[in-house]
Parts: sequence; C-alpha cells; structure tokens
Amino acid sequence: MAGFQKVLLILLVLFLVLVALVFSLNNQMAVSLNFLLFETQPHGVAVWIILSFVIGALIGVLITMLATVRTSVSRRNLEKRLARTEQALEKSRAQNDRTL
Repeated sequence: MAGFQKVLLILLVLFLVLVALVFSLNNQMAVSLNFLLFETQPHGVAVWIILSFVIGALIGVLITMLATVRTSVSRRNLEKRLARTEQALEKSRAQNDRTL
C-alpha cells in the first residue's frame, strides 16, 4: 500500500509540474512589479504567480513550524508542572496517612 501511495504522489507532483508548465507557456507577457521604492525587472506573469505561491507556501511552513515549536514548549512546561503537582499530592497524601 505504501508503494501505491508513493506512485500516486509522484504522479500528482508530475501533473502539477505539467500544469505549471502549460500555465507558464500560455502566460508569456512580461510585466514588472512596481513597489513603493523600486521596480522589478520584467518577467512573465506566470513567473510572478508561481513565485508568489512558492513564497506563500514557504511562509505557511515557517508559521506552522513556529506554532509547532510553541506548542511543544508549552506541552513540556505543562508536563513539568503536572509532575510537580503530582509529587506535591503524593507528599500531602503521605502526610495525611501519617496523621491518621
């Protein structure tokens, strides 16, 4: 089953590359982007669109990684706090057993 998934994934990637290639070949008109302080070299519309998708994907991965690290740090802190609380509870139970 894992081999089938790999083949399916490879076919999907090849299909997406083919779609991007056809898209870029059909959108050859060169445009330059004008930002506040500078203007870029003229490139095809497809280059700008594909570049924006790639940059967006990279930013999404970065944000996801930061959120994952933040969650794991929080989980670790909560696990330590839980362990301290359980130790305090056991200590309190031991003291209560001695007083009875």
